[in-house]
Amino acid sequence: MTRPVEIEDLKKINVLNEPQFSPDGRQFAYINQIVSEEDEYVSHLHLQSIDSEESVQWTFGKERASYPRFSPDGRWVVFVSNRKDKPQLFLLSTSGGEARQLTSFKNGAMQPAWSPDSSHILFTTSLEEGEDLNENSDDEDKKKNGSKDSEPLVVTRLKYKSDATGFLDDTYKQIGRYSLEKDESELLTEGPHHHEPGGWSPDGKQIAFSANKKEESDYHIISDVFLLDVESKKETCLTDGEGVFSLPSFSPDGKKLAYFGHRKEYSGATHSKLWVTELDSGDTECVTEDWDVNLGDSAIGDLRSGHPSPGPVWNEEGTAVYLTASVYGNTNFYRVNLDGKVDELFTGRHHVYGYSVSPRHGKALLAVSTPVNPGDVVLLDLESNEHRTLTDVNRNYLNEVTLSEPEEVTFKADDGWDIHGWIMKPHGFEEGKKYPTILEIHGGPHAMYANSFFHEMQFLAASGYAVLYTNPRGGHGYGQEFVDACRGDYGGSDYTDLMSATDQALEKFDFIDKDRLGVTGGSYGGFMTNWIVAHTDRFKAAATLRSISNWISFYGVSDIGYFFTDWEIGADLMSDPDKMWEHSPLKYVKNINTPLLILHGERDFRCPVEQAEQLFVALKHQKKETRFVRFPGANHELSRSGLPKLRYARLKELENWFEQYLK
Repeated sequence: MTRPVEIEDLKKINVLNEPQFSPDGRQFAYINQIVSEEDEYVSHLHLQSIDSEESVQWTFGKERASYPRFSPDGRWVVFVSNRKDKPQLFLLSTSGGEARQLTSFKNGAMQPAWSPDSSHILFTTSLEEGEDLNENSDDEDKKKNGSKDSEPLVVTRLKYKSDATGFLDDTYKQIGRYSLEKDESELLTEGPHHHEPGGWSPDGKQIAFSANKKEESDYHIISDVFLLDVESKKETCLTDGEGVFSLPSFSPDGKKLAYFGHRKEYSGATHSKLWVTELDSGDTECVTEDWDVNLGDSAIGDLRSGHPSPGPVWNEEGTAVYLTASVYGNTNFYRVNLDGKVDELFTGRHHVYGYSVSPRHGKALLAVSTPVNPGDVVLLDLESNEHRTLTDVNRNYLNEVTLSEPEEVTFKADDGWDIHGWIMKPHGFEEGKKYPTILEIHGGPHAMYANSFFHEMQFLAASGYAVLYTNPRGGHGYGQEFVDACRGDYGGSDYTDLMSATDQALEKFDFIDKDRLGVTGGSYGGFMTNWIVAHTDRFKAAATLRSISNWISFYGVSDIGYFFTDWEIGADLMSDPDKMWEHSPLKYVKNINTPLLILHGERDFRCPVEQAEQLFVALKHQKKETRFVRFPGANHELSRSGLPKLRYARLKELENWFEQYLK
């Protein structure tokens, strides 16, 4: 006998991440994350044979592991663990034994990558300008400096905070390398710039990385690709300082470099494409110029956050690369030939959120989620496209609960465009009955709902609601024109897309009760929730999460506001404050009659809590029905990676609010 999904099922779901092939192609490693009984995230390294149905857990305890990487000679696995407070590099022998700590830097070490001869490990760490790599490992620093929370924060830069890290200090991400033979590390980069590592050249003499090295870099939202000679430290820039490029990868012969990026033709709404540079000549070509898709994973969910992208992976001949792309509500796996020909190798209604390729063995490992499976590893044959699932990490949980299988549906927008979406029936659905229905709106807006597992939606369906969710214009997956179509028009055709979808869902599905409609969304979805209730009374309850209510103040308080308002609204405080106010839900707050729940993290620097405060005060001043819940210490990622107890509380607030007004 199965049961409905519950809030604290987050403790029972295994979140599988980062599958990694061993060099011989016979084994793979992955990270498994759970929420412990103490309501803390724990993640461990697992090893499994491709011929076995069971894995062996390699790390234990209350720590979090990530970034497992096999050495090319197959003798070692390096991984990142926070078992010593800050994340540091640890080394395990594939023959067994205890993990050995390799680094002990004050600000930790991340993103390990092996040199081709297995003698060195590339990594990143944060340093102040001029700080020596090996002088920052003394724990006495903490005692000496005390807590910086009680000291004045002096701000001189335009970009001085980040939703991911909080207020920025004077450190910059640098790239270093660790020598196994010498058991010591050296710094490869320097200067007041953040460096994102790419791959090693096949001969181990160069690395590729990306960085913004513009003067006054805060004023230039760009990322260039560089080559670095490991011995001389000489850098060569391969791109022109006008685009956003990342994840560079050397071809097997070392003569080409593949990477993702774009030239910001549509600002932040521009499709990411595949580029290849011939290193001898410097000639660069956009290989996917004629493929109207966004490369990489645009799908969103609520189980994982910040999953590292492998980027483009070359085939053994150096004639093609493997990658993922987001198309029509799915993220699938492709081979892109250098002549532009695209082969879809793994297709279907699912979300490929990670991959590891073994070109020599003609196989790939794919981390795949569906609406009724949080994620497992699939083994794909790159020639025959045959595949089989290797793991079943949520077997026990999936046997315990009843899940709602979403039905895909396409609606027509006012101008005839197709609007793709899904409808989930409530738990215990009975023909002939009417059910309250909740419209969910994704954030971004340049992201997409997908055929992926979403705990929140499963929970709402389990609580007796039909759930309607769509990808209105502005979302990825439906072409460049579609993803660009909401810019400068927030609250325009994107709003009517959602209302058209709601109208047509009512016509198509007779189980939706038109008198018991709710609406909710986060970030851009929170903005749209605010906009909807300010422009229609058709919804009987609404919940706005980490939302935007006032673009004028957003410009100055968000960590991205100073460029995002121009990119998305088409105005900033100096150029056209009237346009910013025109698109602000707060302008129309007098029209809000729908009971509105406001949920917001107090450490949200992307959509700061003052956006919620303004909305709440304006509603309360009018004695409108509202409730404001602040989550201490939570940033913009509350629903995906916030403290588990706060995630439970957030879902409980949603449950109580909609139950009060829709049942």
